[in-house]
Amino acid sequence: MSGRARLALCAAAATLAASCALVPLVSPMTWIFQAALLVAVQTGVGALARRVPLARSLTIACQVVVDVLLLTLMFAHRQSVAGILPGPEAVRHFSELLRSGAEDVGQYAIPAPLTPGIRLMVVGGVLIIGLLVDALAVTFRAAAPAGLPLLALYSVAAGLSDGATDWLWFLVAASGYLMLLLAEGRDRLSQWGRVFAGAARGRDRDSGGAVAPVRTGRRIGAVALGVALMVPLALPSLKGGLLDNTGTGVGTGFGNGETISAVNPLVSLRDSLNVDQDRQVIAYRTNSDDTQDMYLRIVALDDFDGTTWRPAQRRITAVPDSLPTPAGLSGSVRRTEIETRISSADWYAQNWLPMPYPATSVKIRGNWRYEPVGRTLVGDHGQNTRGIQYDVKSLIVQPTAEQLATAPEPSEPLKREFTKVPASLPAVVAQTARKVTAGASNHYEQAVKLQDYFALSGGFTYSTAVQVGTGPKAIARFLRDKQGFCVHFSFAMAAMARTLGIPARVAVGFTPGSPLADGSMSVGLRDAHAWPELYFEGVGWTRFEPTPNRGTTPSYTQSDAPSGQNPLPPQASLSSTAAASTGPTASESCSATLRKLEACPAQSSGALVVTGDSGPPWYQVVAWTLLGLALAAVPLTPMLWRLRSRSVRLASARHAPTALRASRFRGRDPGTGEQYAGDIEVTVVPGEAPQGRAAEAAVGHTLAVWRELTDTAWDYGIVPDDALTPRGAAERIVGLGRLDGPAAAAVHRVAGAVEQVLFAPQPRPEAGLVDDVRKVRTALRSQVSLRTRVRAVVAPRSSLRVVWAMGDRWADLKARWDTRWSTLLRRPSGQQSG
Repeated sequence: MSGRARLALCAAAATLAASCALVPLVSPMTWIFQAALLVAVQTGVGALARRVPLARSLTIACQVVVDVLLLTLMFAHRQSVAGILPGPEAVRHFSELLRSGAEDVGQYAIPAPLTPGIRLMVVGGVLIIGLLVDALAVTFRAAAPAGLPLLALYSVAAGLSDGATDWLWFLVAASGYLMLLLAEGRDRLSQWGRVFAGAARGRDRDSGGAVAPVRTGRRIGAVALGVALMVPLALPSLKGGLLDNTGTGVGTGFGNGETISAVNPLVSLRDSLNVDQDRQVIAYRTNSDDTQDMYLRIVALDDFDGTTWRPAQRRITAVPDSLPTPAGLSGSVRRTEIETRISSADWYAQNWLPMPYPATSVKIRGNWRYEPVGRTLVGDHGQNTRGIQYDVKSLIVQPTAEQLATAPEPSEPLKREFTKVPASLPAVVAQTARKVTAGASNHYEQAVKLQDYFALSGGFTYSTAVQVGTGPKAIARFLRDKQGFCVHFSFAMAAMARTLGIPARVAVGFTPGSPLADGSMSVGLRDAHAWPELYFEGVGWTRFEPTPNRGTTPSYTQSDAPSGQNPLPPQASLSSTAAASTGPTASESCSATLRKLEACPAQSSGALVVTGDSGPPWYQVVAWTLLGLALAAVPLTPMLWRLRSRSVRLASARHAPTALRASRFRGRDPGTGEQYAGDIEVTVVPGEAPQGRAAEAAVGHTLAVWRELTDTAWDYGIVPDDALTPRGAAERIVGLGRLDGPAAAAVHRVAGAVEQVLFAPQPRPEAGLVDDVRKVRTALRSQVSLRTRVRAVVAPRSSLRVVWAMGDRWADLKARWDTRWSTLLRRPSGQQSG
């Protein structure tokens, strides 16, 4: 097997090894066999194209075309032309699959089911990474940079996975990359011949293998891999990092110089509701006889960017023995303090602590911190709710409608922070808010009208069968379609309240749950809920319930009760123990009066996702992806250009003719396009050399090898001096590079070949110049520091020749244009004189 074929197989194996990190994220894992088949075909196409041989750009183009045909055959054969050629229908189908895949990724918990959209994303993603690795490692012969796409693939998978076998996938991915590096090293060493005496002992002398360097490379790779695995175990644990599983969400803030990253509450809420069977999350026992308002609040989302709500980054402190009085709560508002003991399931891991709101004290063990504005507790250093038990004292605040209606304006800083809406919010949101609340005389009446608009009079229906997505028009779309569940309703009401000048935020947590026979309460996954909180001075943050048939409507919002009568007490919400129905919702057959009194049967959601529009069109996704890849490739441009120029120069030297006669010649460097100084005209010796243009190319090949030698010396710090003769330049390289022995002789052989081609009556191109250049490069590399070696690869100094070549071409173009323009200007006068 040739070295390049072995390198192609190792590139494919490295891609599949890195893609194994995606296995825990999707179930079943049959997708990886489909990805392996497509990567194998892609690798075979690349090998055939390079064997033809085709230009590098054409090789990659062939692979891309085959990839598109294969993906079309696998995912869109019914919408394609002849089952394999992608047409407009196939393009639209791919766009739909990508959109649905993005929604499925945001909807399902890990491991996600292998839906068509997710299958396209993982298989197509692995295929793209495989193409990049094959292009860098095999087509451009640069295996080291091929680790970047492999690292990107592994990082995405590791950032999402939280399993105990993550070390195994790292070991597999790292082994694949080391195997690729060793294959490239073996291929390069095999081109140098025998490096060590006796290296081929016991083997075929014509094999050209270099056993000792390969074995040494394997040992070095094994040691490096062992160090990479063992060092993290010896270092202190670093929590909250980029790849830490608790860092997948939103940062909660800073405290005592520490940053805490917590699970995104919307993702947690979405995953909780998107289950086939309900499971108990929390059990609690309280001394209150009325649990209808016992919402267990996890976190408050108060940062609104026009697309979604998230927790703002705030300072956190140690948990005090007694929490301060809730902001805005005055002594005139009726309140009752209750005590609650809460137990979390041993499988439920949440960074935020579910508590009744507002809590006045919390007794809990572990690394917990307190965020004063949201009055929430968040785990530090990996602390979560798994299997913990804690006691909470909290208040049941019972304001009257009059207290809310006569509440004064809040302080200016609070109002400015919690009424802020982005400029991207569609105007229809504020317009609808003003229309719905027309005639209201205060913020309380506006809030009640908004709640009634969503829950009663607006024609909204509670349904899980809605189209979902993300985007700035999410709320506008919900107001138009009038279908959704708790996230849709709470997001929309909070945003509309802010446009009216009412401070608002969104709370995420659980409804009270269901009573058990022993007097305790059970809270399941499907009791997860979101609701808006509006601020009224003197009362503080106050719960509202705009979602139809979920939770309980607060008594202080039932302002339309008959005069002199107390409103009927709201009934406790029914526990969600069955899967959500996909048929007509209860709100469609429940009268407004019954809904107002919470007499309609409750319905829970079976899924929860962030509301939004249908997402960006596929061509925008492709355009941004290509732009990102282009930006990522900019720092690698000098390195890739240098690799290409070296390959072109050294490869061209193998095709030089055997005998030439030269007096004048003009040519360009095949690697850079830079024009050579000096003119030499080449003629062919009859019977001894190739005919035609091959003779002219021979001198260019020899000069290209010389240019590669001088550029290599330049990369390692020896700036070229064009004023010197080849012999003088060779002596300068030998002296400054501290070369001796075979390396110095190699420099002088290349310089002598250049002088012989330029000045001898009968030029005789020398053999073995490519090996001489490689020998000199190895010697120069051994004489410099690590920093210089890295710079010679990543940012080679000789890449300045590209700029010079562009300048020369611009000057030639300008000169030709000036000549043509002068000719055109002179032509009329010449015709008149004739």
